[in-house]
Amino acid sequence: MRRVIYSVASSLDGYNTDAQGDYSWAVPDEEVIAALNADAGEVSTYLYGRRMYEAMAGWETDPAVAAQSPESAAFAATWQAAHKIVFSAGLPEVWTKRTRLERELTAEAVERARAEASGDLTVEGPTLARSALRLGLVDVIELLICPVVVGAGTPVLPDGFRTALSLTRERRFSNGMVQLTYAVR
Repeated sequence: MRRVIYSVASSLDGYNTDAQGDYSWAVPDEEVIAALNADAGEVSTYLYGRRMYEAMAGWETDPAVAAQSPESAAFAATWQAAHKIVFSAGLPEVWTKRTRLERELTAEAVERARAEASGDLTVEGPTLARSALRLGLVDVIELLICPVVVGAGTPVLPDGFRTALSLTRERRFSNGMVQLTYAVR
């Protein structure tokens, strides 16, 4: 069965963005992007909420984003080849290829996506992941811990959420970032 992976960058104190909504402290370097690209080779479908989709669409719509580096270009090609499902009640339409719009994240919608997928699926962004975690749809939590404490912001994990995890991988990067991969039990 295809896994649903919640993949997210996190400050050491557990936030995806700081109190002002900034996440520039989480921008990966080439070494980290190369590792994430290797992981993305197993992913065939990205599950997004509106905000994350709007942020990620640049990988297809803005050539300057892919032109930043060879690893950025490789990620752009991988992202464009993947299927994207955007869960949003308010977004009127999607504007990237291989993308469809669903109005609500439900277990049925994710199971349909899982059945259609040729590889793993990722849930991108803590807002959508909050719902997926509470619905019991996430098989793997993958945290990219950034060497920064931001004090407040958008939490990576929802308040009150509890689950047992098993560490399946740990990777350290020269920029101080650490990737931790946990299977949800």
